Amino acid sequence: MKCRHCQAGDFVPLIDLATSPPSNAYLPPAALDAPETWFPLRVFVCTHCWLAQTQDYADHAQLFAPDYAYFSSYSSSWLRHAERFVEMAVQRFALGPERRVIEVASNDGYLLKYVQARGIPCLGIEPTASTAAAARAAGIEVVEAFFGVELAHRLAAQGLCADLTVANNVLAHVPDINDFVAGFAVLLAPQGVACFEFPHLMALIDGCQFDTIYHEHFSYLSLTAVQRIFQRAGLVVFDVQELATHGGSLRVFAQRADHGRHPVAPAVADLLRREASRGMTAEAYYRGLQPRAEHVKTELLRFLLDARRDGKRVVGYGAAAKGNTLLNFAGIRADLLPWVVDRNPAKQGKYLPGSRIPIVTEDRLRFERPDFVLILPWNLREEVMHQLSYVRAWGGRFVLALPALTVQ
Repeated sequence: MKCRHCQAGDFVPLIDLATSPPSNAYLPPAALDAPETWFPLRVFVCTHCWLAQTQDYADHAQLFAPDYAYFSSYSSSWLRHAERFVEMAVQRFALGPERRVIEVASNDGYLLKYVQARGIPCLGIEPTASTAAAARAAGIEVVEAFFGVELAHRLAAQGLCADLTVANNVLAHVPDINDFVAGFAVLLAPQGVACFEFPHLMALIDGCQFDTIYHEHFSYLSLTAVQRIFQRAGLVVFDVQELATHGGSLRVFAQRADHGRHPVAPAVADLLRREASRGMTAEAYYRGLQPRAEHVKTELLRFLLDARRDGKRVVGYGAAAKGNTLLNFAGIRADLLPWVVDRNPAKQGKYLPGSRIPIVTEDRLRFERPDFVLILPWNLREEVMHQLSYVRAWGGRFVLALPALTVQ
């Protein structure tokens, strides 16, 4: 195994989650009679550049299939987040009809629709056919391809350089992170800005958010590692913001090293110092996640088994990839969690990968009135509990497994 950024071969283990199928490979009923392919799910940290990364077994094209079922627009809180970002970016970077915004991993157009509504030319880049089709149906132009240097040169040759590029929650998803980041240096206009959002590795470790680890996430990122990757690609990080999204994320602003005009904000050095003080440039920091993850698994299993013994019914909400990591690591099947509700029609009627728990509509929840609802996308817990507030009318309660088991 070689580091996907610096090619060094020295690692410290972060976590071993045994094996699981790809977390977004939802199963149609016809697939239940066929076997699934399971892959080891292990993460190591390079002790040279401190990039945390999976030990790879699955090809990225297999993980991001044409029928990819994650659609960003089904989260109202995420839509509000995107709208606020566009409002901020328009003001901060003086975006208008003479500028161009390109979003890489544009999904179903959840963000670009706000750019388009302001009369700003925009383009989405999205490799999954299902979400690209949804964006086109909303009137957004989409290039259906994986992004990298080659595609960036092709777009730049067509005069499609960007004044702002956006890459939300995709930096972790790319197998060749050097090629991916280098593409932004090619695609940016001379004084353009590249903005990236991604879950912060420090939040993952400190919050025991091990369920955010799955095969579609090739890398787990700190500012320490990201700054080195960007420097190699010819980009300079000039600002960073800490966000609450996904349990704790970073929003990083970068510019071309040869033409950038934005001064480097003090927040960059401040966060680098804080990461170092937390121990993120030392091996010991990464050794404590495994036992904490195993404790979460044990406590969740104990709760489900006790509920079954007591004649209580527990169901799930949110057929999220993170939930699939948790359920497969814990070995939970439909005998303990009979079904999971999800609002996304692309998931309804299918089954969770690995656990093969059926995904149903919200009507089932209202009809059967279970005692407990296990919220799998814990990062959306406030949104979900508000949406499902009627559960409390029959005495139902909400359960969260991470970072520790809580019943509310």
